[in-house]
Amino acid sequence: MRAGKLDRIITIERKTETVADSGAVVVAWTNVASVRAELVNASLADHTANYGTAEEGSIVFRVRYLPGVAAPDRIVYSGISYDILSINEIGRRRSLEIRCGRVR
Repeated sequence: MRAGKLDRIITIERKTETVADSGAVVVAWTNVASVRAELVNASLADHTANYGTAEEGSIVFRVRYLPGVAAPDRIVYSGISYDILSINEIGRRRSLEIRCGRVR
């Protein structure tokens, strides 16, 4: 992966739940990492052929390999939150391709 293509910055967040003194469960998103990423523009036809139906507001990022990233996490890019739909490892721990859908 060429460093010149990693021209975006994304933040990977993980959901944490804590119990307040009142007994209520408080949900918060905490930053796991801020990394440089490549924004991949997949065509609608390619996305439909590979994954069934196209998700409105979907986006694909490529990042250097980062252990521990999982589907329950989410990505924040340009102030917009995206749920992780799938994660594909490229090569042997070389990079990750993360397909995301906009949080509704």
